[in-house]
Amino acid sequence: MLKPNSNYLHLFESSISSIDLPSKFTFPFYYVPHPLVELAAGQLQLFIAEHPELSNKLNFDITTSDDDSIGKMFGVLVVTDKEGTLGFLAAFSGRLADSYNLAGFVPPLYDNVNPKSFYKQGELEVSKMTEDLKRMESDSELLAIKSRLLTINNKKDSEVKLAKEQFRKARKERRQLRKTGITSMTEEAFSELHALHKRESYHQQHQIKLLEQKWDDKISEVANQLEIYTTAISELKERRKQLSNSLQQQLFSKYQFLNAEGDASSLVDVFKNFAGQAPPSGAGDCAAPKLLQFAYEQNMQPLCMGEFWWGKETTAEVRKHGYFYPACRGKCEPILSHMLTGLTVDKNPMLENMAHGKKISVLYEDAYLAIISKPAEFLSVPGKSVDDSVYLRMKQIYPKATGPLIVHRLDMSTSGLMVIAKTKESHKQLQREFIRKRVEKRYTAILDGILPEKEGEIHLPIRVDLNNRPRQLVDYEYGKAAHTRYQVISERNGRTLVHFYPITGRTHQLRMHAAHSSGLNTPILGDDLYGKPSERLFLHAAYLKIRHPESGEQREFIQEADFEF
Repeated sequence: MLKPNSNYLHLFESSISSIDLPSKFTFPFYYVPHPLVELAAGQLQLFIAEHPELSNKLNFDITTSDDDSIGKMFGVLVVTDKEGTLGFLAAFSGRLADSYNLAGFVPPLYDNVNPKSFYKQGELEVSKMTEDLKRMESDSELLAIKSRLLTINNKKDSEVKLAKEQFRKARKERRQLRKTGITSMTEEAFSELHALHKRESYHQQHQIKLLEQKWDDKISEVANQLEIYTTAISELKERRKQLSNSLQQQLFSKYQFLNAEGDASSLVDVFKNFAGQAPPSGAGDCAAPKLLQFAYEQNMQPLCMGEFWWGKETTAEVRKHGYFYPACRGKCEPILSHMLTGLTVDKNPMLENMAHGKKISVLYEDAYLAIISKPAEFLSVPGKSVDDSVYLRMKQIYPKATGPLIVHRLDMSTSGLMVIAKTKESHKQLQREFIRKRVEKRYTAILDGILPEKEGEIHLPIRVDLNNRPRQLVDYEYGKAAHTRYQVISERNGRTLVHFYPITGRTHQLRMHAAHSSGLNTPILGDDLYGKPSERLFLHAAYLKIRHPESGEQREFIQEADFEF
């Protein structure tokens, strides 16, 4: 079992003399793990299996469907300490075994589960308020008052309704008498009858108002009794809310993040300066900020970093056992953007034009549309940082086109066929075909594994992960329906060539349906979001069958993938 020194530094057990140190620090939101990170992760994984507190309390078994098994994100940071010793630090995101502090892992910035911490004491007070509210809301006298109020309201509604029905019935009878009397009575007698009916009508209406007032007085009396209770409950809820907010703000103030230049910034300021927003719950407790903070505090030099998932996959996210993943953007991007200041960091590839030097092939065109072949790592439409895209190139090729050009999209990493509309009417007609699912599509992909079933269908609703764009989640409540058919074509060397037939067209649909444990549980080769990076994403849109917007003729277009299997 690994035994880190007093500074939590783990030493490498295997020889690292042949491995060059990185020249730049890891860009945490998109990276291929450095060989030192892979070695460190391997040692940490053995350490996790042997860790007494973890092995006794937690179940990381992925071979069973045991509900007690869990998964967790771990991180390693390769550093040199003050004496120049090369090693690595280890951390986990959030808590493990109900603790932030476990032997061998760097401590949190603030331990808010410590029974003596202000936060834990405050939580106890909030919990006591919650229990008091439950008792107040279930008080027998309060429930009796609510019941009386309901009964009185029901009686009022019933009696007033009956009185109004009687009024309407009497009014109808009076009208009938006047209708008969207007021809059989003298003018004087009819006038007296009309006056009598008017008095009777006023009297009945007055009686209804008196009835309503009688019940309103009773309702008011009981409502006043009820208000004594509801006011006390509302005041306690407000005090609980204020205490919770105060605790959260106090907790935020405990998180002071250092960067490589020695500058500290609070959690609140970090989010305010980066995104102009308040920090989300749990910000600062992920593995990456913990690792960097401890390294800076101990005057260690960070060299490279990586985070991996260990254990059972979640029901929503794609998290594969032992796979490396980038830091989450929602919670960590503002923090790490500050903490990396002063380090020489690898470039953010998302800021680079991956399409530079690549060409789009036009496979077919007429006056109404064009069929083009998009290369991999090529945006369909302009992005936040890069304008170069299929749309921009098509504007250059077809400057006189009147339509919006882009009818549908492919993910940046996906290659293959796209339809371009040259006129507004063509765009309208073609888009209608896609919306109504009349366009037949076939994708070719290589999966990083072998499938147990040779064909089938996948139904997994998906939506964007709001805290970690552009990743998607499976969400049965808020996700959009997504439907894919698949067919295995061949298998070789532990990999599978498949054809995908998407019935719907959701963002990352094929990638999610391939990788998720409730889908094929086998990521597409080269999927840097849901699997492992490679030279490219092995996913290609190879076939389209569409109805021509002008002639109505069904047209087929095929361009097979340029990658070999």
